[in-house]
Amino acid sequence: MSNNRRTFLKNTGLAVLATGISKSSSSEKIKSGNQVVCNPTTLDYYGEGPFYTDNPPEIGDQILGAAGSEGIPLVISGRVLNLECSEFIPNTIVDVWHANHDGQYDNSGFNFRGYTKSNQQGFYLFKTIVPGKYLNGPDFRPSHIHFKITPPGFPLLTTQLYFEGDDKIPGDAAASIDSGTYDASNRIIPLVEDNDGVMQGQFDIVLEGEGMTVGIQDLHIDKGMIYKLAPNPFENELNIKYGVFKKAKVGLLVFDLHGREIAKLEDQELGANKYEASWIPEQNLSSGYYFIALRINDLQVHYQKVFKK
Repeated sequence: MSNNRRTFLKNTGLAVLATGISKSSSSEKIKSGNQVVCNPTTLDYYGEGPFYTDNPPEIGDQILGAAGSEGIPLVISGRVLNLECSEFIPNTIVDVWHANHDGQYDNSGFNFRGYTKSNQQGFYLFKTIVPGKYLNGPDFRPSHIHFKITPPGFPLLTTQLYFEGDDKIPGDAAASIDSGTYDASNRIIPLVEDNDGVMQGQFDIVLEGEGMTVGIQDLHIDKGMIYKLAPNPFENELNIKYGVFKKAKVGLLVFDLHGREIAKLEDQELGANKYEASWIPEQNLSSGYYFIALRINDLQVHYQKVFKK
């Protein structure tokens, strides 16, 4: 990248950046000695539940619900990783279903039911609404999305996803479990509203499987991270702010929803500091979601998604 497309930001401490990372998904890491171990995505206490319908359709255009469905728009995305977080797993079936805005399931059709697959970079994404709550005995269940996740050649995992700030989580028999087999802690994710009023959630799935090396055992905690994409959504130009924590060969890449590389925004050795880059897509590039990935010494250490109008 030329110097006029990247601004070197001086007088900015990286320590704050490196430590100011919030939990976003089930791929939170813990260290055991010198080894970094992934927290595997856990089973949900309620399992599949009574509302699953066999043979759901593939999600078309990443849209799970019927056009015009009432509710708060929601996008869930993430990456499928193996238990050591050293590989991403493509072609994993991600089967999802949930209640509508009024807390009702479509038990005669397939509204808010369907499956997608992780792409060749291990990413998946679907667009839906924030599910409504429904009575479970005398109490309402928290808003949730059901997942049945099947990596190629490995066992199915059935679970549920919840959302931070839901006042029904503490009293729920499943969502309130914070240890053991059915620990839901890392399946309660934050939702962030984007500039178009769409709620965005990241749920990285960690399970048994074999895939392609991604090499993120240390993640962005001690290598580097993307910390701001603006504006998001964007139309003509995207500004990307990122940090490099140690001198390294740095790559900044753009992937589409199929996992194809669309652009390379950075590819050179950089010292420890904060940087900015700009992405000006080709005029004929389709609108939709894209993933911005930071690569440090040929290891992808962090990613975020962005919507191009």
